Amino acid sequence: MRFGDEAQGCAYARLALKGFGPSLSFRQSRHPALDGARGLAVLAMVMGHTLDALLAPAFRDHPWVQEYWKLRGITAPLFLLVSGWAVVMALGTKPGAAKDSFGRRFRRALLLLFLGYLLHWPGWGAVRDLGFTDAMLLKVFQFDALQCIGASLMLGAMALVVTSHRGARALLLGGLAVGIPLASAGMWQAGEHLPVPLQQFIGNGEGSRFPFFPWAGFFFAGAFAAHGLHVLKPGLAQGFALLALGGALLALTRWLPMDWAATSPTMVLYRVAQGLLVLGAVNLLPQRVSGMLAPLGRLSLWIYVLHLPVVYGWADIAGLAQRIGPRLGIAAALGVSVALLVGCYLIARLGRWVREQARPWRAGSTTLGASVSTARLGQ
Repeated sequence: MRFGDEAQGCAYARLALKGFGPSLSFRQSRHPALDGARGLAVLAMVMGHTLDALLAPAFRDHPWVQEYWKLRGITAPLFLLVSGWAVVMALGTKPGAAKDSFGRRFRRALLLLFLGYLLHWPGWGAVRDLGFTDAMLLKVFQFDALQCIGASLMLGAMALVVTSHRGARALLLGGLAVGIPLASAGMWQAGEHLPVPLQQFIGNGEGSRFPFFPWAGFFFAGAFAAHGLHVLKPGLAQGFALLALGGALLALTRWLPMDWAATSPTMVLYRVAQGLLVLGAVNLLPQRVSGMLAPLGRLSLWIYVLHLPVVYGWADIAGLAQRIGPRLGIAAALGVSVALLVGCYLIARLGRWVREQARPWRAGSTTLGASVSTARLGQ
């Protein structure tokens, strides 16, 4: 093609796009409440970890602090619930979307597993001193939140691929949401003599903080809720539906014997109800309010990865918990938590900007979708 013909073609293309006018629009495909809910969970998580590491014992009995400890319990369940919701929501209505996105989701799951185990790396010195013992394996393979989300995402991606029919998918997701918590006590008992890494995964191993049984139940509860409520528009419709569903589950827990054991299905039910209420409330918030939390939510993974070593240390590098210890007042500890949150957010934001500059063709590829009017195209 000659240069003149190419330039003329570009001019025609610009005129054609201009003719589309408002009918050519780019819209955010991200759920407006998911990032807000993640942002709220990030805020509570960073503040909770920092206060737990730095707050002096004399201030821990303060009524406001005690109330905050109770509210903190929803942070991890909310993360898992939203993660499961996001996986199903991102599929949309395109046939074969689960198969098309399986590779990307599988790589994401591997990244989460890698980061989760990396954060708990005890250092070569500790590994060498402990030798190949159960104590060393316990430290290296400690199962935490990122590993739980990664394992749940891996299983969830496979479940979505094998169930293309909506009815079968609902049965499978609902079965996992209910079955994993119900099977937790039996799995813990059956895994008593398994190798340490598997015990950490199942949950009966010492130090397993967010084991797959029963914590993956939160992930699949979110996935099942998203599958069932996909016909409702995000915002008011989904918000009121989530509030109604969360309220109904919360009322159900009042009729069941409450058990706070680590393998308790009623504990999972209670936290799922709370998580759905939070997600419903965020749906109903004005976009200005949820928009203030959304930037934290979009960078939640990297804020999580950055703040944990700073608070608790990594390998043989001491963190704030070891350097300062639990001896600060409420105001000072809150100030440190805010500074840490802002610092981690800025570093994560800078990292995302650098990555976008290195790969400009990928910028916005996962968050923007084009909507073109067929009437305009016909013209």
